[in-house]
Amino acid sequence: MDSKMTGDNPYQNTQAMHGSGEQDPFNLLQILIGIQQSSHYIPEEAIQHLAESLGLSRTFILGVIEFYSFLHRSHRGDYEVLFSDNITDQMQGSRLLAERLASRLSVKIGQTRDDQRVSIDYTSCTGMSDQGPAALVNGRTVIGLTPERIDQIAALVEQAVPLAEWPADLFLVHDRVERRDLVLSADYTPGAALRRHQTEGTAVILDQLSQAGLRGCGGAGFNTAQKWQICADTTAAEHYVVCNADEGEPGTFKDRYLLQAEADRLCEGMTLCAAVIGARQGFIYLRGEYRYLLEPLQRTLQQRREQGLLGPNILGQEGFDFDIHIHLGAGAYICGEESALIESLEGRRGIPRIRPPFPVTRGYRDMPTVVNNVETFINAAMITQHGAEWFCSVGTAKSPGTKLLSISGDCDQPGIYEFPFGTSINDILAACGAHHTQAVQIGGAAGRLIAPNEFDRVLAFEDHATGGSFMVFNQGRELLNAIDNFTRFFRHESCGFCTPCRVGTSMLTKQMKKVMVGHATIRDLDELSTLGNLMQQTSQCGLGHTAANPILDGLEKFPGIFQARLRSTSFEPAFDLDASLEEARNLTGRNDPGAHVKGGGV
Repeated sequence: MDSKMTGDNPYQNTQAMHGSGEQDPFNLLQILIGIQQSSHYIPEEAIQHLAESLGLSRTFILGVIEFYSFLHRSHRGDYEVLFSDNITDQMQGSRLLAERLASRLSVKIGQTRDDQRVSIDYTSCTGMSDQGPAALVNGRTVIGLTPERIDQIAALVEQAVPLAEWPADLFLVHDRVERRDLVLSADYTPGAALRRHQTEGTAVILDQLSQAGLRGCGGAGFNTAQKWQICADTTAAEHYVVCNADEGEPGTFKDRYLLQAEADRLCEGMTLCAAVIGARQGFIYLRGEYRYLLEPLQRTLQQRREQGLLGPNILGQEGFDFDIHIHLGAGAYICGEESALIESLEGRRGIPRIRPPFPVTRGYRDMPTVVNNVETFINAAMITQHGAEWFCSVGTAKSPGTKLLSISGDCDQPGIYEFPFGTSINDILAACGAHHTQAVQIGGAAGRLIAPNEFDRVLAFEDHATGGSFMVFNQGRELLNAIDNFTRFFRHESCGFCTPCRVGTSMLTKQMKKVMVGHATIRDLDELSTLGNLMQQTSQCGLGHTAANPILDGLEKFPGIFQARLRSTSFEPAFDLDASLEEARNLTGRNDPGAHVKGGGV
């Protein structure tokens, strides 16, 4: 709550955190998040105090604050409302609802009301595409927004009702598992995987994971056993385990469900990894939008400590010490990239590192670090408990097991689905109740746009791999709106480190705007294609490599939706440079040919 409402002081907050032993500069981001939560901004006195006590420059701290979307130097409202701006939320009417709330509270979107009671804005995606339209109120998730709920929220804000006293049903997030298969249906016994490691050893565990063909479930698909083996073989003073729970890909929410319903399995998998690589410390990097899961996760960790499954001498095995801390993100999609995540974990801006070296040999604190996502750790625990043959009983020869999908958009039953690898897109569409489907975006904004003539393709590493997002668009949708939404998303989320991505995402956005308003020409479409290919070849990390995918797929598979928006087939400038010089010509009194730019525009 706001400092005025709680009596907290940001300076005292930082003192209290330092007084509790938090002297590590790596905790900077967590300290800043705490100040933001209590004060709704990061005041100058807190920045100065942190600079002195942590031994960091003021410029460094300012750079961190500016990098993360949820940190601010200007005061936000006592109630900060952020509407999810993912395309599926927009399809469910989120923009009209945001305008309704802004009207009810007499505040403009993107601004804070003069009395500092409330501010309203948009955020990229809250991970609630199956239960949208959604928003965050002071970091807490509100789903299923309707005009009635908007009016209810407006009244609560005007009456200054503390968030803790708001009706509980406003914050209820449902599981919505629509289909279970091998993994979600299997029995889980806490400690079973750890006991097997204890009795059979590391070599057997790695062999089981290898036979099961387990790959990273975040989309890259790197061999899990190989990653763990490389980390274990790297000599170092410490090894670390990191769970990438920064599920920021638009349209993806499977990890949200797993964190909410299967957290114990996740901890089992992380602890198993620690036993294999010899780690004593692990982290769950929890995306800021999932802050509502923080307390339940902490309860799970405490329960496992009391069961002897976490902490010192796990399962009574002397020297097997391992514990897990939760690290909150602050609204930066790029932190889903594993090296950027580690930078963020160390309290810095989440800018991807130049690789090699890879995190598995030099990661957190420059020590060997395994970074896997939530689903991967859970699968590792379940394979160890049930065996490789069990996992390989479904799927394909090259892609054993199952894949969790977050399905949203134009279908009757959005939610979580578990399918064996090898399931066709046609079968998935039928299962979720999709009709008259125009296109499917698989793998989120960074994924691929699939046309109907590809619906017989299957989900598998040998055909179409995915991190888990599956967005459906029916024939009634303006597909260009989705492509434009994804393009603007990448411009906002680019970390700005490398020029091809920083400049390229901005130029793609401007070119798409020309298309959307009907001012583009054939030449503009050619430039979109050239620019997109250039970004794929020259960007430093995956964000730049994939930012143009929606445009390039759209141009290739749905050329008609672009051509229908063309104003003419001849070149039309995006910016009329000659016209912009008119004021200068008037001031100087010149209007000769030399005072004009040939061609007029660029």
